[in-house]
Amino acid sequence: MSGRVLVVDDNKVIRQLIRVNLELEGFEVVTAADGAECLEIVHRVAPDVVTLDVVMPRLDGLQTAARLRADPRTRGIPVAIVSACTQAEVESGQAVGVDAFLAKPFEPMDLVRMVRRLMSRGRCDGVEGSAGEMEGEGAAGGEAGRPEGEVGEMGEAGKVGDVEGGPEAAVRPAG
Repeated sequence: MSGRVLVVDDNKVIRQLIRVNLELEGFEVVTAADGAECLEIVHRVAPDVVTLDVVMPRLDGLQTAARLRADPRTRGIPVAIVSACTQAEVESGQAVGVDAFLAKPFEPMDLVRMVRRLMSRGRCDGVEGSAGEMEGEGAAGGEAGRPEGEVGEMGEAGKVGDVEGGPEAAVRPAG
């Protein structure tokens, strides 16, 4: 399955790491540096999923999500927050209709699984199993439902957003 993902993050390195990891799995990726740029290009890009960081200049991720939901042309696009979220930010995201949350740092395959799930499901108008659903080690304290010993298509890569691993950790197989 492939599709188009609009990745919105003010950190260029994180944007590129997310892009590379999704492109390795066959997704087409378009990036924006903040929420204002996202809103400028979203209609032209017509993404299947939008991922948003929370803290960004000009227009943050939660405000961007709210505007995407308020626009009849974009309200059906699944939106995921990919950020080091606080509980208050998760609750605010739920209130504006965010479909999924992925806490930084995260395993690249957790990102890929989340995007695939959002694409296959499409937009949910309710919150059943969607808004408030946290993925990744930072969110759930474990492997986000990954069966013991499962290795994704990219192998065991470093975590995206993990400062200690460095930028190259997110795209190179371990070992």
